Amino acid sequence: MAIVTEALIRDYAARDGLGLAEWVRSGDVSAAELAETAIAAIERLNPQINAVTIKAYDLGRQAAAQAPADAPFAGVPFLLKDLGSQWQGVPATASCAYLRDLPAPVDGESTRRVKQAGFSILGRTNVPENGWCISTEPRLHGPTRNPWRADVTSGGSSGGSAAAVAARMVPLAEATDGAGSIRVPASNCGLVGLKPSRGRVSFAPGAVDVWYGGVFFLCVSRTVRDTAAYLDAVAGGTPGDPYTPATPAESWADAARQPAKGLRLAMVTRAPDGKPVHPEVTAALQGTAKLLEGLGHAVEEIALDFDAATAWAAYTRMGAVQTAAMFAALEPVAGRPVTPEEVEPITWAAIERGRSITGVGHAADVEALRRFGRILVGQVLPFDAVLTPALTQPPRPLGHWDMSMTDYDAYNALWSDAVFMFPFNLSGLPAMSLPMHWTPDGLPVGVQLVGRGGDEATLLRLATQLEAAQPWIDRRPPVCIGA
Repeated sequence: MAIVTEALIRDYAARDGLGLAEWVRSGDVSAAELAETAIAAIERLNPQINAVTIKAYDLGRQAAAQAPADAPFAGVPFLLKDLGSQWQGVPATASCAYLRDLPAPVDGESTRRVKQAGFSILGRTNVPENGWCISTEPRLHGPTRNPWRADVTSGGSSGGSAAAVAARMVPLAEATDGAGSIRVPASNCGLVGLKPSRGRVSFAPGAVDVWYGGVFFLCVSRTVRDTAAYLDAVAGGTPGDPYTPATPAESWADAARQPAKGLRLAMVTRAPDGKPVHPEVTAALQGTAKLLEGLGHAVEEIALDFDAATAWAAYTRMGAVQTAAMFAALEPVAGRPVTPEEVEPITWAAIERGRSITGVGHAADVEALRRFGRILVGQVLPFDAVLTPALTQPPRPLGHWDMSMTDYDAYNALWSDAVFMFPFNLSGLPAMSLPMHWTPDGLPVGVQLVGRGGDEATLLRLATQLEAAQPWIDRRPPVCIGA
């Protein structure tokens, strides 16, 4: 077994994923050494932040021993989110007691591509139960703490992944997004978080269409180039997928290296639900707009003109139906129906609400959501990209969202911080959070870029420009290896 020294830990923490793969290919370090370094980092820091809830170190060691040197992420340690993706022989518990003993029979397509890209998967990261929270505080595993400050949320539902990457346990980790769950934790933890276009990453074979195209797979990372290369590695449909966006001729990694010149950009400052935006968030947005203007782009202010309250109500009703249907579909696998004792109170409230909605009502909600999506696409289309706040508030204290609530509507009213995020789940447009600001007390604040459908390339070009103009890679939270 490789010996992990403090010098090795420092060198590991200083590199992004592609940098680690280049290091392996140079022969100066082995994939096995990287795996042991990541394991040491997890063991050292996880007691402080509770980011990793399933450890599968031996599987990761086996993958490291077989890492193909020519793979883009050869030997790079990686963590899957404990929700959505299938990893053969390992449960995806979704932080739910009802699901914790159900290992996946096969690898999902996205997991297969992660392995093919050369990653060594070491475990799974913490999530709120079934992903239905923008903080990560599940009853089953306990809260994930933000590496920037222990009393605030890392975000959700990919909060464990974001905390692990921010603490430099791994350079990037899997994330999924159904109402901001890639972008929320990216904003709260000072990371890059891209929600790709609808259909860009396949759910096969475990699912065909999740929430009518409202859910997306990708990652959180520390650098734009890692996100672009990861998208290259996992993107692409499988036969029978309902959404098939065109694959560009140029790789996203190559696109990210090309300069963006003279783009027409829009900026949205007012929340579509009319609620106030925190001054630090406004400062982040305006500072980014000024920076983009200095880079030669034109920025004009617009409003997102749609009924956010009606759209969110329809989305949460649709989510309740989908939650009830998911648990019904799992009964034959689990061998029993779910009971209130096996889920958190708000999950049970969602199940009961979903069971109460008629087929006619559900069909009306789905059609309404698609119409809202069409409206939003039309508002973004005239611009090369649209700039918005990521969250309307800096990271909230732990406990702000409480999954022990039983009032489904009251609980969902607390999601207004993400009012700039869920519209782009409805529309299927690519959207990414970038770490463009830190508050005076040291908490990260993200800014969101939204692109036209299928045009992740423009977002990646802009993000690369912003990363070069205002670098964030050397900002490290108090809980971090290699400091």
